[in-house]
Amino acid sequence: MDQSISFLAEEGTAKLIEFNPLRATDVKLPDNAVFVIANCCVEMNKAATSHFNIRVVECRIATKLLAKSKGLDWTRLLKLGELQTELEVSLEEMVQIVEEVLHPEPYSKEEICQHLGITQDCLCNDILTPNTQHVTLFKLYQRAKHVYSEAGRVLQFKGVCDRAPSGAIQELGELMQQSHASCRDLYECSCPELDQLVDTCILSGAAGSRLTGAGWGGCAVSMVPIEKLDSFLLKVRESYYRPDARRSALEKQSLFVTKPGGGAAILFEA
Repeated sequence: MDQSISFLAEEGTAKLIEFNPLRATDVKLPDNAVFVIANCCVEMNKAATSHFNIRVVECRIATKLLAKSKGLDWTRLLKLGELQTELEVSLEEMVQIVEEVLHPEPYSKEEICQHLGITQDCLCNDILTPNTQHVTLFKLYQRAKHVYSEAGRVLQFKGVCDRAPSGAIQELGELMQQSHASCRDLYECSCPELDQLVDTCILSGAAGSRLTGAGWGGCAVSMVPIEKLDSFLLKVRESYYRPDARRSALEKQSLFVTKPGGGAAILFEA
């Protein structure tokens, strides 16, 4: 997705990126709001940790358990999106299926094998990855519910932008809040500093704020009404960056206003 928007982006508009086939749809953002990027100043070396890989495997196992419960050939399905396509149901219906089939308590390897009718050797060799062999418990319900509900929020966000109601900023902000809560509580890809930063942004006047990127550190993106921008930036600086010496030193490069710009292009000399 990052590579796609890097080439398909157009100035002044967001894009809804979809795959199979690859396509990009313009999304007109509200004129009376801006987006502010704020770095929480925490870095996660994702190549040296297994957090991301564990989430991928949890989604894969959830896909297989859900597929088997619906009488599908679970052995060939790897992704939650593939399962939705196979079942030909809406995202809302997929959330309901997750609620009906999976339980909130973490699944052990033994329970997963029992549901799928396989051995632990098969689970380890065919489903888990080399850097997730050590995992003993898998939060399948939480990960699947996040993926389907988050995909639904993306479409809701576009729907609000298309309708452009008078309270669009408030509606979009609420979706951003729901998104961060889901990332924090269900997908568990936030961190205390990101949560603090998001809370600070809301208290400083943002209509909505959420982590952006892979998580476990990095940045939050906030939607801020234009008339509140100056006070928002001041409050975030005073509340989040300046009380901490390390953050204060990074402040100038960590907090900035942005707007949709054009993607990569080839420039020719006249």
